[in-house]
Formats: sequence, structure tokens, C-alpha cells
Amino acid sequence: MNKIFALILAMIPSFALAEEPVIENVMAVGTGTDTYRFSVTIRHPDTGWDHYADGWRVLDMNGNELGVRVLFHPHVNEQPFTRSLDEVKIPAGTTQVQIQARDLPGGWNDGTTIVNLP
Repeated sequence: MNKIFALILAMIPSFALAEEPVIENVMAVGTGTDTYRFSVTIRHPDTGWDHYADGWRVLDMNGNELGVRVLFHPHVNEQPFTRSLDEVKIPAGTTQVQIQARDLPGGWNDGTTIVNLP
């Protein structure tokens, strides 16, 4: 029975057991009346083109997407790393947003990081 279990585990693709990207820090700075610049620091055990953190997005508190930062390449030797997204339009009266990270091949994380806007 143990041999069968070991065989099944060996057949599961490695990405199925991979870690999700972790948002370590977010800085939001107002750049206009209704726009912000978001700088997001992510840590992820990128292994190459088949498994890497490939983006993050800004969501309102209802889950509506306000902006997306696509990450075009792995950051195997640059951990953690910070990337920014400018001119994100935030609806008037909004005091909080969510940041959600994504990796290839896992997709969007289930969890988000809540950010209080200055």
C-alpha cells in the first residue's frame, strides 16, 4: 500500500504542491485627484518559466479590478522583488483596496492583502 501511495505522489506535477506568491509590502501614493501609484513587494520561489509570480492586481473591496501589473519574466535570483503600477484610478470615497497576487501555473491567489489608502 505504501508503494502505491508513493507512486501516486510521484505522478502529481510539482506545481500542484508549489507555494503561492506572498505579498510582503504595499505602498500606495496618491498621484492625482483620483489616481494612485502602487508599489508591491512579492516573495515567491520562482523556478523558471514554468513556475513564477506573473502578476498582481488592485481590487476594490467588492472584488472589482481597478488595475493589473503583469510580470513578464521569472525573478529566480531577485527575491523578494518590488514592482509598481502608476495611474490606478480609484473611485471617490474609497478608503481601502485589496491587492491580489498571481503565479503561473496556479493563477490568482485565494487571499488578498487589504491596503488603507492615504
